[in-house]
Amino acid sequence: MRSSGNASAGMWLFWGTDSCTTRQRGAGAVTSSRSDPLVSKMAAVRCRRDPCGFICLVLTYFSVFYADYVVIEYVLIPAYSGSVWSSMHGTVFNIILLLLLACHSKAVFSDPGMVPLPDTAIDFSDLRSQSSRKNERGCEGWTVCSRCETYRPPRAHHCRVCQRCIRRMDHHCPWINNCVGELNQKYFIQFLFYTGLASLYSIALVVSAWVWRIRHEREDSGEQDKDPSEAPSKHLIVAHYIILLVESVLFGVFVMVIFYDQLLSIITDENPIEQMKNRLMKDRAASSQHTTHTHTHSHTTHTRKPKLALLREVFGRGSVLCWLFPLHSSPPSLGGISYSALPDYDV
Repeated sequence: MRSSGNASAGMWLFWGTDSCTTRQRGAGAVTSSRSDPLVSKMAAVRCRRDPCGFICLVLTYFSVFYADYVVIEYVLIPAYSGSVWSSMHGTVFNIILLLLLACHSKAVFSDPGMVPLPDTAIDFSDLRSQSSRKNERGCEGWTVCSRCETYRPPRAHHCRVCQRCIRRMDHHCPWINNCVGELNQKYFIQFLFYTGLASLYSIALVVSAWVWRIRHEREDSGEQDKDPSEAPSKHLIVAHYIILLVESVLFGVFVMVIFYDQLLSIITDENPIEQMKNRLMKDRAASSQHTTHTHTHSHTTHTRKPKLALLREVFGRGSVLCWLFPLHSSPPSLGGISYSALPDYDV
């Protein structure tokens, strides 16, 4: 059992001399100087701890490989055999799937931005007496997590599945069996983008192959009665077409809705948890008319930044073309304190 310290020690651990400088750089993305071995082990442990997430991972990879199998075996080879279009469509479709799997793997195994745990437990019994000192330090956005028994930076929230606080947590996604947070939101959005693109591509290929098959059957309608053994394979092909179409439509619509929601949360600089809190505050303010003006202005949490700057916080400051690839940039470090990979806000 960890030894206990007082709240002042905990505040010094996270708020030291450079804490306010860190707060100006990003969303309170400072971590302790010690390495956190739990972060590297969370991805493997989480699969055993969340059966729903493990099932969603298996379903995701099965759906991807099934779509690739149907497109190549029952769409491209029969409809485009002997044509350069078969090789071209097969290459493009598999490149999209490879990027999809790469982005998905990065989103699964990357650290979403876990707040590190202190070496010693912190006693929060004198927390209320520290409130004035906290305000004097200018770190008003820092809060206390009673489950992690630690201080957490602004806009960090506790995930009940991961059992850790996540910086700028958006939500816990079972499809990646991980939280979507400050450090892996880019990979999650890329995964959504390529899933939607693969779904649209497979729909177009299946529809074109189905049209080709109907025309081919009309031309060879006289030979249909001569080869009755062709009927079962024909039914099998149609069944694969229908299953792939249903899969593509369901996944395509689902990921496009989430993709739009993710981009909207980035542009508005407000994640779903903050949106829910602001709505509750607005409802409470509306119920008490004499405090409406006060509540509305007191819950404006952060300054609005340019949209391009907000997008660059997530996707990086490189070329826009680099936003399409799951590239990683190492976060800078200074004085034993690790900072977020978030760049400066100026553009």
